[in-house]
Amino acid sequence: MAGGHADQTFESRIKILQKPDILIFDDFAMRQFTNTQSDDLYELISERRDKSNIFTSNRTPSDWYQLFPNPVVAESLLDRIINKSHKIEIEGKSFRPMNQPKT
Repeated sequence: MAGGHADQTFESRIKILQKPDILIFDDFAMRQFTNTQSDDLYELISERRDKSNIFTSNRTPSDWYQLFPNPVVAESLLDRIINKSHKIEIEGKSFRPMNQPKT
């Protein structure tokens, strides 16, 4: 979405991303969001209010709040994500080392 601000295609990118029945946000909340990123995400999630989203993260949802620079945007955005969600928490070690090629 960031590129859409640079090339003036942000609105068309949002329209494309709001169409799929399911949108996957893989590795969500890996690092701090900028003001623009959090505002863009808020707009996208608001536009997808009747669609399904899947969020994968190495952080618990309660840890997501601190990653947003504006607590009001964080509360409103995460309220839309968390309070309408089904949560599946997987505990244990990463599966990636088990999938390493044998040498």
